[in-house]
Amino acid sequence: MSIKTLSRRACLAWLGSWAVPALALEPLLAKTAPAGIDPRPYLVSEKLDGVRALWDGATLRFRSGRSVAAPAWFLAGLPKTPLDGELWMGRRRFDELSGAVRRAEPLDAEWRRIAYQVFELPAGEGTFEQRVARLQALASEWVVPVEQQRCASNAALRAKLKQVVDAGGEGLMLHRADAPVTSGRSEVLLKLKPLADAEAVVVGHEPGKGRLQGQLGALEVQTPDGVRFKLGSGFSDAQRRDPPPIGATVTYRYRDLTPAGKPRFASFLRVSEAF
Repeated sequence: MSIKTLSRRACLAWLGSWAVPALALEPLLAKTAPAGIDPRPYLVSEKLDGVRALWDGATLRFRSGRSVAAPAWFLAGLPKTPLDGELWMGRRRFDELSGAVRRAEPLDAEWRRIAYQVFELPAGEGTFEQRVARLQALASEWVVPVEQQRCASNAALRAKLKQVVDAGGEGLMLHRADAPVTSGRSEVLLKLKPLADAEAVVVGHEPGKGRLQGQLGALEVQTPDGVRFKLGSGFSDAQRRDPPPIGATVTYRYRDLTPAGKPRFASFLRVSEAF
C-alpha cells in the first residue's frame, strides 16, 4: 500500500500548527491478522482499550479531527514532536476514560489517571523499529511509549495473546518492523483478538419490546461494504435509554461471517467516532 501524503497547506488545515513536507493523510488503521500468521516480521504490542489521539506539537486531536479538551498542564508535558497513540486509563476502563476525555471542561482528577500511550512518530523517518527506538527518548510522566516485542513463532504469539486476554486485555497489535510511516487501513498493522471486531454506521433504531418497551431494541447498522444488519446485544441499560444516534460509527464484535457477509453473533462494543 502506498503512503498517502498531503501538501503543506493541506497538512496545516488538517492538523493545525505543524507543517511537515509529507505527513500522512489519516492515521494507520489495522486489518485482522490471519490465524496462522508468522509474527517474526512484526513488532507485537498489547491492543489497548483506549481512545486514539494524535498530537501535532501544539494540539491534541481525536481520530475524527476534533481537538481534545485536555488540561493545560497535561498538554505542557507533551513534546514538540508529533505523536500518535491512545489515551488510556487501564484495562477494562474504556467507559470511564471516554467520559473523561469528552468533557468540554476537563477534570484534573480524571486526567491525573490518564496516560498518553504512544506507538508512532507520524512525521518520523526510517523503519517502524527505528521509530520505536526514538520514542523511548520522549518518555515522560504522561507520555508512555507502548512496549513492543518480538515473537519467534505463531505458538509464542498465541501464548502472548492468552496472557494478555487472561489479564483483562483486548488482544494484540502486530506492526511490520520494516514499515515506513503508513496511513489508512493497511496490512502493515494487524490486530489479533479472540473475537473479531469491525465498525459500522448507525442507520436506524428498532424500538424495544416487553422489558425494553420505550427503549432501544436494536440498532440497524451498515458496514463500509454496504451490508446492513441489526445489532441487538451488548448494550447497557443507559445505552438503551440513550442509544448512539443515526450517523454514529459503532464498533461491534462477532464470531464470523455468513455467506452473505453478515456477522454472526454480533454484539455492540462501543461508539467509535463519538469524538
